[in-house]
Amino acid sequence: MTSQPQRPAFGTLLTSHMAVAHYRNGWSKSEIQPVGPIEISPAAHMLHYSSTCFEGFKAFRRADGSVHVFRMDRHIQRLQQSTRQLVLPEPDPAQVADMVRAVIQRCRDAVPEAPGALYLRPIIFGTTANIGAATTPTTEAMMIVLASPVWDYFAGGAKPLRILVDDQNTRSAGHMGVVKTGGNYAAALAPIMNARTKYQADQVLFCPGGQVQETGAANFILIREGELLTRSLDSTFLHGVTRDSLLTLARDMGYTVSERKFDVLEMLDWVRSGEAALSGTAAVLTGVGTLIYNGKEHPVADGQMGPITRKLRAQLIAVQQGDAPDRHGWLERV
Repeated sequence: MTSQPQRPAFGTLLTSHMAVAHYRNGWSKSEIQPVGPIEISPAAHMLHYSSTCFEGFKAFRRADGSVHVFRMDRHIQRLQQSTRQLVLPEPDPAQVADMVRAVIQRCRDAVPEAPGALYLRPIIFGTTANIGAATTPTTEAMMIVLASPVWDYFAGGAKPLRILVDDQNTRSAGHMGVVKTGGNYAAALAPIMNARTKYQADQVLFCPGGQVQETGAANFILIREGELLTRSLDSTFLHGVTRDSLLTLARDMGYTVSERKFDVLEMLDWVRSGEAALSGTAAVLTGVGTLIYNGKEHPVADGQMGPITRKLRAQLIAVQQGDAPDRHGWLERV
């Protein structure tokens, strides 16, 4: 039997070209350029004061060769929201969409066949050269759209995750959780690394004050027959587009979807027989097998990815890849 070639790790392989635009008294016309180093001042606002935000979404190739982008409009709306919160120059959504389309067209041959996808990464960051601008926003910026052919987010495919429950710390400042900015991910790294070392955990579920919130890189969902439960939206955590898509599909399938606050004790009671999962663009929907709380391991049902999690994950992937009807107009052909 011929072994399958090893795929590059998620996000490590870039396409040959990227789209670039600059802001100075308005956004310039974007250009397609070869992927390579960019020149910015060492005094750039982003390097000192973290004025940067990004998005991540996917395009899928179908059997007929056509390429379709999943929920680009919603991701661009979230990018605009992030720029407003960080006082970065807000982009025109039409320009961002055109940059994404231009990268896909230029690098069309790099879009993998199913089950792969092309991961799109728009990023905006402040470039004003002023190390004294700690209390003033950047007046200059750059916007880049990168693309990366991707396959499984987890090496070896999806597996039930081990999650450490942290009821003391928060992932980010309360008003910044809704912003997709690198600082939030950096803030979660030390707790995640400590959890990996001490408990062999894959992620940390932040539950400040005992209230379940999100992990360092994904939203959190509880699942059981006929019902889904997840934290109601507020400014303390990221409003995931994958989360929204899964909740919509669950309602379509007749499930009751509850969005409200719930605590660690309710969660632990739920998982005695129910399921738990993380949702995000990269991981789609990945089952949790073990929750670790106060040094004790709590199996999620039988410790494997649950059947409803698998079913819901498969349904979303089927829509994305064109194997199920797109009833909500989420896909744009490029």
